[in-house]
Amino acid sequence: MKETKKDSNVPQPPPAPKASQSRAFSISEAIKFGFDVFKKNIGIFAKLALALVIINIVMGIFGGFFGQDNPAALLWSIVSTIASIIIQVGLIKIVLDIHDGKPFNLANLYSMSQFAARFLGASILYGLIVVAGLILLVIPGIYFAIKLQFYSFFIVDKNTGIMDSLKKSWAITKGAELNLFLFALAVLAINILGAILLFVGLLVTIPTTTMASIYVYRKLLS
Repeated sequence: MKETKKDSNVPQPPPAPKASQSRAFSISEAIKFGFDVFKKNIGIFAKLALALVIINIVMGIFGGFFGQDNPAALLWSIVSTIASIIIQVGLIKIVLDIHDGKPFNLANLYSMSQFAARFLGASILYGLIVVAGLILLVIPGIYFAIKLQFYSFFIVDKNTGIMDSLKKSWAITKGAELNLFLFALAVLAINILGAILLFVGLLVTIPTTTMASIYVYRKLLS
């Protein structure tokens, strides 16, 4: 039987990249990116830090009105917890917008309440999974923390549900676990250095490492 020759003029599809290649990212580039974004938006980060300080002062003043024996103290505790969750979600939205070059909107600190319930549910589930893993000889807990860490970005950025946000974080981190672990160590070291510098350094290191984390998230997502 005569063998049919392949037409050399027909373009052949490129080989599919391996998971380790498609999930690769440079830790140094991520940190550099984060610092560059901080320098470019230092005024925005200053306004954001000032707003958070004012919010904490106001909440502290209101909390001081209620003694431990006051029945309203429990109600205030619930209200302040809900407010804190909404602010956390708002912060995620703001830093995602900064990364994407969108206009800064301080109102996002309290306007993202539609994500609060999902964020709380996913955070509780994430915490339970990580704690269970830590009980199992520590290493599984670290592994789960690394694999599921981007759940909050998915909720705010992609409007995903509780389980879907955890599943998607697990999926995009496939093949990048070791690199993500080393990145986490770098982030920890940078913020420890910021804390050593009379905590003033945290005003630089926290925005820098936060933007670096978003850089990694976007890199893995792409």
